[in-house]
Parts: sequence; structure tokens; C-alpha cells
Amino acid sequence: MNTPLPPADELALIDRELAQLDARRLHLLVRRDWLIRQLTPIAWAAPAAAAAAGRPKEASAPSAQNVLLTLGAVLLAVAALAFTLVSWGSLGIGGRSAVLAVVTAAALGAPALLLRRGLRSTAESVGAVGLLLTVLDAYAVFAVGMPDTDGTAYAAGAAAVLAAGWAGYGLALPSLRIPLPAALVTAQLPLPLAALASEAGPLELGWALLATAALDLALAVLAPGARARAAWVPAAALGAGALLIGLTESVAAASAADATAPSALLAAVAVLGVAAAWRTPQASAAATAGGLAAVAALGGPARPELAPGWAVVAHLAVALALLAAVRMTALPASVRGGLARAGAGIAALAALWGCSVAATALVTRLRVLEEVWAATTPPADAYGQPGAAALTALLTTAGAAWWLARLLPARPEPGVLAVALGWAGLFSAPLLLGFPVAAVLAAQLAVTAAATFLALRSPDRSAALAAGVCALLGAGSVSLASLDGRAATFAVLGPLGALCAAGAAYAPAPRRARAGAAALAVGYATALAVALSALTELAVAWWALPVLAVPAAVAVAGPRLGAVRIPAEAAAAAAGVLALALACGDAAVPALALALSGVICAGAAVRADRRVLGWAAGVLFVAATWVRLASAGVEVPEAYTLPVTLPALAVGFLRRRRDPAASSWAAYGPGLAATLLPSLVAAWGDTHWLRPLLLGVAALAVTLAGAHRRLQAPLLLGGGTLAAVALHELAPYVVQVVDALPRWLPPALAGLLLLAVGATYERRLRDARRLRSALGRLR
Repeated sequence: MNTPLPPADELALIDRELAQLDARRLHLLVRRDWLIRQLTPIAWAAPAAAAAAGRPKEASAPSAQNVLLTLGAVLLAVAALAFTLVSWGSLGIGGRSAVLAVVTAAALGAPALLLRRGLRSTAESVGAVGLLLTVLDAYAVFAVGMPDTDGTAYAAGAAAVLAAGWAGYGLALPSLRIPLPAALVTAQLPLPLAALASEAGPLELGWALLATAALDLALAVLAPGARARAAWVPAAALGAGALLIGLTESVAAASAADATAPSALLAAVAVLGVAAAWRTPQASAAATAGGLAAVAALGGPARPELAPGWAVVAHLAVALALLAAVRMTALPASVRGGLARAGAGIAALAALWGCSVAATALVTRLRVLEEVWAATTPPADAYGQPGAAALTALLTTAGAAWWLARLLPARPEPGVLAVALGWAGLFSAPLLLGFPVAAVLAAQLAVTAAATFLALRSPDRSAALAAGVCALLGAGSVSLASLDGRAATFAVLGPLGALCAAGAAYAPAPRRARAGAAALAVGYATALAVALSALTELAVAWWALPVLAVPAAVAVAGPRLGAVRIPAEAAAAAAGVLALALACGDAAVPALALALSGVICAGAAVRADRRVLGWAAGVLFVAATWVRLASAGVEVPEAYTLPVTLPALAVGFLRRRRDPAASSWAAYGPGLAATLLPSLVAAWGDTHWLRPLLLGVAALAVTLAGAHRRLQAPLLLGGGTLAAVALHELAPYVVQVVDALPRWLPPALAGLLLLAVGATYERRLRDARRLRSALGRLR
């Protein structure tokens, strides 16, 4: 470092500064010792104070008080119960009366004095004990004074008396929180217990429950305060019980006369639910329950006199009348909403039933797959389903959904339901009504065409999507049904293919819809080609040639397909794969099918935007050659591949001289693969040593040439072939070594290998990247 001071002066300055720092440090240490001595008593006292201040209280004063009072009340209750059950008989009549009167009066009167002194929790506990004592008094009166009385009837009367007494006690002492809820709970028992005591049937019990629910509802609606609103809970529970009893008895009725009494109970439930919703806007659920009860009440007497399917339609008619309540502005919103939900729920159940009937009839078409063109379609009357009723339910609910869609244009759900239910009804109508097979197929084709038109033209996106799904389902079902006969197959597949082609050509339609229609059109054309091939009674392998006409037609159309070109070509490629799969059944056909597929790809590759198909054409041509040689029993493929390889390599060499930037794969790849790959396949099946040796030497030469000239194609093709030949030659020895090793050694070696790779993962990853980079630099 450079400073303006001479070294001697700078050293003296540093010494003075250090001396000043030492003096300052000594002063601070002395001051610190003095402060510690001054704070020593406080330091001992501070931790104790901090611990006392930071220790949380295990229980607050009110909570501890409540626990003590609750325990005291429980102990008093246990003592009173023990006295009543054990020591009661040792006292006379006077003694008993005196004890009951004094203890109960004291327990009920003490809370008033305690409340005046501000002891509310104590008053609550003592009051609870007093209420329990009144129950024990009622039991004592029954056990001693009225032993011959019916227990259930006495319990009903005692519950009524206790409920009234507790209610008056709670009103007299409104500060107590227990008496009024206890009175409310006890008031639920008198009428049901009285019905049970009179040995009444289920309907009488239902009326008792409903009457009690009505009283609870009146209390919840008319009485002020939050405690009165708690009556909604027992009102809902007892009303649900009455509704369940009414429904059970209505279903069990064997005639319209037997269903009258349950219908009356259900009608009363409906009136009570609607009244509750009318009086209280928040009780819309009560109107829903009332609507369900009204449907059951009006449809119940008709159910025994109708067939099961038409009984569903009868209930549906009542439900749709409730659904119309959404337009009745004179009704409160809670009533309108509840009734509409009830109607919609019943309509949904009816629609589900209709869909199940239609689906059951349509699923029977799957038996066609057991034997195609065998005329196995069952007669119309063999389905055994209430077809007309199901059809009526589907079309009726579809109309209701359409009406709601017009009424609520902002909601997409009604429109989707209208489309789906309407399609289900119209599509299954000819089948459910027993039309002849030809009429069924014609009608279902018309419905499918209508659904397709709606999917393409509807301005509502949700409805268009639903119509498209329905059109797909309909096309699949009617196509499956058409396989039952030859004429039906062509009569259905042809119009469906034309319909899909027209949909693909319809420009204003959504792009996805047009793409799907184009793919389906190609699919139906392929199906027609297969059907035509089946008519010729040729072997299945020869069906591949007519099927290949479909990809050829798509390739010829090419750019004229416009926006649907890609999905059409994808479907055509799938048809080509199907053709190759069909051709595998005969040894002579696969080579021809591969060659024709290569011709199609080569013809498509003439266009500039499909040059990549030239590679596919080359692969298909080579594969056709190999398959043909294999089918001819050729054991020396080199005699046929070398005459192709040598000119191909010469052409590639000339191209590289003219265009040094050309890829080695384009120049040498086809020529090398034409010989190396067939020879490799032959070498793996050859038991002699000459072919593997010659192939290995040739592959080594190709690999060295590629490395010397920095050419990617010769390097990879030669190296891969050389590795495969080496593996073929070493495989028998490897198998022998593995058999000789202990069984635990291969897993152990594999584990060590994995550990080594994992430990050097980053380095191996860098090596792999360098290798990829090196290969990428090759031409």
C-alpha cells in the first residue's frame, strides 16, 4: 500500500492508536463488572417473574365454575335417582309426598333467588336438577299411584304435562337457557306416543308426526326469539317422517281406494310445506318437500290402475305442472323455487328411467358382433320394454327442457338437456314402437342427419356440442345395427359417409366439427371398402387392396381438401395401417400391399409440403422388397441388395461432391441400410460363421470410413450393425457364463452398476451431452 507518511511515522501512529484502543477496552470492562454487581438481585428475581407471567392458565374462572357446577348437578341427579329407586319404599305415603314436594320445590325455586344475586351458572345447574326431579316425580307417581295404567299412554300424558310445565317455568325465568329447549324436545313425544298407545297403524302415526310438526312450525314462525326458531329442526325431522310413511303406504297400496288415505296424508304434508315456505322466505326446502308430497299424493291413486311405465308418466305430468310454477309471479320466490325444484327432480327421474329403457333396447344390438350379416336382430316385440311410456317420458321431458331454455336463455343446461333428451326419444322411438328393421334404420338415419345439421348450424355452442355428441352416438349405433345384413350395411354406411363428407365441406361450421366430419367420412369410406371386399368372398388378406384405394383417393385430393386436409390424411393413414394388417394373413400379399403403400406415399411426396412422405415411401419400398425376398425363400439377400447398394452409394457420392452441405443420411443412408439391415436379420438366424464374419468386417469398414470422413450415417449404421453382430456372436457364451454364476450375483452386479451410475450421474450426463454434440457436428 502507498501512503503519504514515511514508514517510521506511520508505525508510530499505529502504535498510538492501539494504545488508545487498549485503554478504552479496559474502561469498558471495568464498567461492565460494576453493572453486573448492581443488577445481581434483579437478575435472580426476573426469571421467576417472567415464568409466572408466561405460564398459561389451565382454566379460566368461568370455565372452572361451570365444571364445578356441572359436577355438582350430576351428583345431585345421581343421588335423587338412587333415592327414587332404592330408598323410596322405606318411606310412607306422607313421607314420600313431603320429600318430593320439598326437594322439587326447592330445586325449582332456588334459581329465582340465585338469579337475583347474579349467580346465573349456579341457577342453571340447580334448575336442571329441578327439571330432572320433575321427571323422577312423574315416574314415582306412575310406579306407586298408577301401576295398572298403560305405560305408553302414561308416558304420553306425562310428556305433555312436563312440556307444558317446563315451558311455563322457562317463560317465568327467561334468564335460564335449559327449560325452554327441554320443553321443546319433550313436546315432540305426546302425540306419537299416544298413537302408539292406541295401537294405531302407520298412517295414524304419520298423522301424529305431522300434527306435531305443524305445532313446531307454528312455534317457529309465530313465536319471537332465537329459541323459538330452533323448532324448525324437529319440524323438519317429523315432517320428513310423515312424508316417508305416506310414500311407503302409497307404494304398498294395491288399489286406488287403498291409496286414498296415504294420498290424504301426503296432501297434508304438501300443504304444510308450502305454508312454511310462504311464511318464511328462507324455508324454500320446505316447498320442495311439499312439491314432492303433492306429486305423490296426486299420482298415488292412479299408480295401481296403470302399468308401471304409464304410472311414471302420470307422476311426470303432475311434476311438470309444478315446474310451471316458475312463471307464477303471484307466489313468493321461496315457494316458486321450491316447487320448481321438486318438479325438476321428478322430471329428471322420469327422464333417467326413459333413458334406461331406450339404452336397454339399443344395447341388444351388440349381439350383431357375434356373427356379422347373420340377420340376428331380434323382433320388435322381443325387447319386452314399456316402449311407448318411455318414449312419452323422454319426449315430454325434452319439451319441458326446451321450454325452460326459452324461459332462461342465460343458462346453457336446459338447452343441452333438450337436445340430449329429444335425440334419445326420437332415435329410440322406431325401435321402442316396434317398427320393421328397415324403417328403424331409415328413421335413425334421419335423426342422425338432423343432429348433425344442428351441430353444424346451431348458434348455441353448448347445444351444438350436445348435438354433435348425439350425432356420433347415433351414427355408431345405426352403423352397428346395419351389420346385421348385407343390404343394410351398404344402405347405412353409404349415406352416413356422404353425410360426414357434406359436413366436412360445410364452410361456416366450426373447424373442429369439420375436422371430425372429414375423419369420419374417410372412416366410412374404409368401412365400405371392407364391406365390398367381403362381398367378393376373397381371402381376407386380399381385402387390403380395395382398402388402399381410400388413402390413394385422399392423397390425390390433397390440397383441394382445404382446412380438413390434415384430419383426412390422418384417417387415411389409419386406413393404410388397417390394410397392412389385413394383408398379413397371406405370405404373398404383404409385399404387394407395402409396395402400393409406398407408391401412394411417393405420389403424395411430389407436393412440396409433403416431402417428408418420401422417407416413408422409401421405407415401404425397402420393406416390400425384404418381405418379398423372405416369402420367396431367399437365403442370400446380399445377392439382391448389393446391386442396389452400390449404385445408391455412387449416386450419394456424386451428390456430396456437387453439394458438400448435403446430409450423409440423404446421400449414403438408403444405400447402406439396403444391405446392412437385411444382412443383419439374416445373420441373426444363421448358424454358420461366415456371414457374421463378413458382415462384421464390412460394418467395421463402414464405421471407420464414417469416423475418418466425419459422416454421421456411416458411423451410426456401421457401428450399430457391428455391435449387433458382436452381441450375436457373444450371446451363447454370455448365456453359459450367466448359467454358471450364482443366482445372487447378477442382481448384485446390477445394483453395483446402478450405484456407480448414480454416483457419477453428473459426469455421465456431461459425457452424454458431449457425445450428442459430437454426433451433431458430423454431417
